[in-house]
Formats: sequence, C-alpha cells, structure tokens
Amino acid sequence: MIKEKNNITVPTFKLNNGIEMPATGFGVFQIENNGTKKAVLDALSAGYRLIDTAQAYGNEAEVGEAIQESGIPRDLLFVTTKVWVSSTGYDATKKEFEEALIKLKLDYLDLYLIHQPYGDVYGSWRAMEDLQKEGKVRAIGISNFNADRFVDLTQHNDVTPQVNQVELNPWFQQQDELDWMKKLGIQPEAWAPFAEGKHGLFTNDVLSQIADNHKKGVGQVVLRWLYQRGVVTLAKSVHKKRMEQNINIFDFELTSEEMKLIQQLDMKESAFFDHRDPKMVERLGGGGRWEE
Repeated sequence: MIKEKNNITVPTFKLNNGIEMPATGFGVFQIENNGTKKAVLDALSAGYRLIDTAQAYGNEAEVGEAIQESGIPRDLLFVTTKVWVSSTGYDATKKEFEEALIKLKLDYLDLYLIHQPYGDVYGSWRAMEDLQKEGKVRAIGISNFNADRFVDLTQHNDVTPQVNQVELNPWFQQQDELDWMKKLGIQPEAWAPFAEGKHGLFTNDVLSQIADNHKKGVGQVVLRWLYQRGVVTLAKSVHKKRMEQNINIFDFELTSEEMKLIQQLDMKESAFFDHRDPKMVERLGGGGRWEE
C-alpha cells in the first residue's frame, strides 16, 4: 500500500513480474496552454504517485520538471511513458527511450508502453525486453492492443506484457478483452474512464443515483467501478479539487446490484474510434498523432 500525504491510502495491483502498480493515476493527455507542469504538481500534491505521459503528448519535459520540483522521493513515484508509431523498431525504440529519460530527468522508468499496435511492434518489444533486463525499466507493456494482437505478441516473445492500457468506460466495457488479459496475466489500465463526458455520462440517471447512494460524485463512481473490476484507472483534470475527488475512491464500495446496473450501460463501441478501422490505421501509422 502507498500512504499519501493527504492520508489517502492508494491500493496497488501486483503485475505479473511482481512489481506493485498504484491502482489509480493521473494522465496528462491534451493538457493545454503549457499547463502540464502545474497540473502534475497539483496531482502529486493531491496524492497521486502514478503519472502517465507519452512521446506523442509532447509534454514529457514538463512532467519531468514537475517531478523534480515536487521533491517526492523517486521510489515513491510510478512514471509511465509510451513510444509512438514513428519510433517503433528495435533501434528507434531504444533511442526514443533514452530521449524520454532525458526529458523526464529520470534514471529509469517504472513502465514503458508501445502506444499503438502499428509499425514494427516486434522490434520495439525486443528492445523493451532488453531495457527491462538492463534494469532501465521496471515494467513493460502495450496500449490499445486488442486480444488477437496481444495474444500473438505473447506467444512469440519471451516476456508477457505486464500492462495493456485501453479505452474502458461505462459505454465501452470490453469484458471479453478483460477476460483475455486475465487469462494471460496482463494488468488492464483504463484511459478515458469518463469517455470525456460523452453521451451525458456525468448526468446519466443510473450513475447519478448510484452516486447519491454513496454521497459521491459520478466520476468517483466510475473510477470505483473500474477499480472493482481489477482495472488501474487514469483520470485527467486541471482542477485540483477534482483531482482530490478522483483519487478519493477507496472509502466506499459498490454493491453487486450497482455493478450490474452499470454493466447494463455498455454500448459495446468506442466513444472515440475503432483501432481496427483501416482509415485510422493509415492515419496513425502514417505519422499522425492521437487527436480528436
């Protein structure tokens, strides 16, 4: 368990290589106006210790500045970044990893992910296996890999991914994918747990009633629901009070009936885009960034 300064105790999930990963973290995707440094400092102050960034976000350096300025001991932090499609392949991934360490002002990473299932992911994975053997990264994983892709990757390599970061929210619950991750011992991690508020998530009658039952906010209910499904969550906000709310999800528990009610909200489709859409593969594989 990780004891935070604000007396919130954040549980951890044990990865398949024995590393403990905080059950909830702070993501920095799409923070505007060079506000990443302040947002990360606020998140760390609120109690977050898992910070998630990526090469494609363009803000690794700001994350590094915040970490350094925070004064929090390195061994209490869990820092993640991701290699983009344009840097896949063995040599390119190793080069990008070293550049990420410089930007983040770190000697090692806690988690390094392949951001998209496109490009030379096998070359990248071999590089990441070597980086892990060298002690430069504690855990390695993938992001946005569907079950067919991560089963194939696992079968043909020495190391099973420790984490798969995917879209998970009440509208897109992906239970079949979670079942395969559980079978292989891959820890699921949710990006966009609030689906960026799409389909009226924060005013949904079911979620609002459950929130009232526990005297919590809808966002807290969603994060708690994912935690009870065994999922690491990433929440983004630039408002400190919201950050404090988002991390405060471990003092209540959803009932089995409430879990079933949320399960019935599943639309079984992404709130954003299909990673198997050839047009999206063409766009991202051709050097495009992840933007709405």
